[in-house]
Amino acid sequence: MNKGELVDAIAEKTGVTKKQADAVLTAALEAIIEAVADGDKVTLVGFGSFERRDRAAREGRNPKTNEKMQISATRVPGFSAGKAFREKVVGAMSESKVAA
Repeated sequence: MNKGELVDAIAEKTGVTKKQADAVLTAALEAIIEAVADGDKVTLVGFGSFERRDRAAREGRNPKTNEKMQISATRVPGFSAGKAFREKVVGAMSESKVAA
């Protein structure tokens, strides 16, 4: 599912226009991105949490030459799925195994 398909699904479920659904989705994503970039944690109960994670500097290897190299410290966005989200995905997996 891409953003356009998500906008269509939101519009259908809520009864708003696609343009309104797109505006709300875009605003929500921008707010989450800005909050995480500022170091805040965004928690959507049942869905999950978005947060900024710090990765420490470490030693790695160049896969072509097998030469050691330093990988610098960095910040990355992180997501942890909520309980309801996790259970829905696990349930979908169990259902697909039963169908097979």
